[in-house]
Amino acid sequence: MIDALVYQSGTVESYDDLRTARAATGTTWIHATEMTGEERDRIREAFDLHPLAIEDVTSNVRAKVEEFPGFVFVLLKTARLTRGETSFEEEIDTAPVGVFFGSDWVVSMTPGTAPEIGRVRAAVESGDERLLERGADFTAYRIVDVLVDQYFDVLDGIETKIESIEDDVIASTQLDVLDEINGVRRELLSFRKLLWPAREAVGTLARGDPRLVDESTEKYFRSVHDHLVQLVDLTETYRDLVSGARDIYLNSVSQSTNEVMKVLTVVATVFIPLTFVAGVYGMNFEWMPELTWQWGYPAVLAVMAAIAVGMLVFFRDRGYI
Repeated sequence: MIDALVYQSGTVESYDDLRTARAATGTTWIHATEMTGEERDRIREAFDLHPLAIEDVTSNVRAKVEEFPGFVFVLLKTARLTRGETSFEEEIDTAPVGVFFGSDWVVSMTPGTAPEIGRVRAAVESGDERLLERGADFTAYRIVDVLVDQYFDVLDGIETKIESIEDDVIASTQLDVLDEINGVRRELLSFRKLLWPAREAVGTLARGDPRLVDESTEKYFRSVHDHLVQLVDLTETYRDLVSGARDIYLNSVSQSTNEVMKVLTVVATVFIPLTFVAGVYGMNFEWMPELTWQWGYPAVLAVMAAIAVGMLVFFRDRGYI
């Protein structure tokens, strides 16, 4: 689906023909979602976009910024948590978003949907013409900004899960806790792979390397770059927290195992002398005086009980149990 808006002298008008929209006076913004091959070709021909850049939008490639003759190409990704919606227990779902901008036009496109960008366009259509009024590079900044703002929502969801894990790891040593820890570690790793290229790409815009980025817009891109730096730092911090939670879990499991082994060792140690006594009187030699003694059987049981009680008292005094 293709939607074309043009800012002209304080008003925003909708256009159906792409070439007419590009030729119109003012800043043109074309937004395309869930594109068909025919729609991609129409946009590429109307704005002379490079075929390889269009191909990148439909492929799973890293975030990047490339400068072509007459326009700048920015590729970022949307991100959202999809716990329970995929074959994995936890995962971050991403979708590419391509932003092309020239001197007086912007083209944003994605193979899927991007509700964040839709909210920005709805604001323009409802009367906030300042976005297009400030030029194509500023419009591109706003698109990049809303995509990066979405990353904070993803990180907030991961943070909530980490807080839950920190409570569970102390109270339980069940395997479910370890599965949750591994799930969050996988999410943070995926998120880190998303953030690093995005930070490098926005850094290119923040430095004003592309000639189509006005000096007055650079500070806005620097603000987005600062947000990405903050996101990277928070991601590394959360990875440390998850690693710490995993260490606590493994230590708890080890301690629980040691407690079980200690009890089993005490039980086995108590039965060693009892087994010896039972073995001696179970050898069935012919000349064993105690076998003919009337009180021999209860006497042996009493001795065995005394040995067991004495050993348990000894272990308790030594702090073994």
